[in-house]
Amino acid sequence: MKSEVARLRSPASFAVIGDPEARSLALFAEAGRVITHPRCMNCHPRTDRPTQTDAMRPHIPLVTRGPDGGGEPTLRCSTCHHAANFEASGVPGNPNWRLAPIEMAWQGKSLGDICRQMLDPARSHMDRAALFHHMAEDELVGWAWHPGGSRTPVPGTQAEFGALIKAWLDSGARCPA
Repeated sequence: MKSEVARLRSPASFAVIGDPEARSLALFAEAGRVITHPRCMNCHPRTDRPTQTDAMRPHIPLVTRGPDGGGEPTLRCSTCHHAANFEASGVPGNPNWRLAPIEMAWQGKSLGDICRQMLDPARSHMDRAALFHHMAEDELVGWAWHPGGSRTPVPGTQAEFGALIKAWLDSGARCPA
């Protein structure tokens, strides 16, 4: 039986932090509970091979990123990952299943390094508005809250996470050291 989903603190709970920089850092640290979770890290691998499970094991079968993040032409992610989770086999699904660009590899990096990657359009391929949309509204990111099977969902909800990201961006988007 699954345990209750961990909650995220609301942006309002950080209002007691008077120093704007410290508040921004605290907001990002709370959002980091989602960002550094295996559901996110598995799609932001340090190599061209995705990982899977909470243990972030190398993906089986052996697949690689491919030119567009959706797998090699001979074995696309969509070969196994369809529009929805397939509970009978445990294969997760989403119509947009793919890996993040290699420039957005997060595994093995500190939360501060991930933060700086996210804010660098040359690596993230997103401005701040697109970054917010990706985190708060993208259905592929949203899968992490509804992974199905025995997979542990990320904390909170996508709306709560989006509110944290918005508050962090609005507070100056400070990154930890």
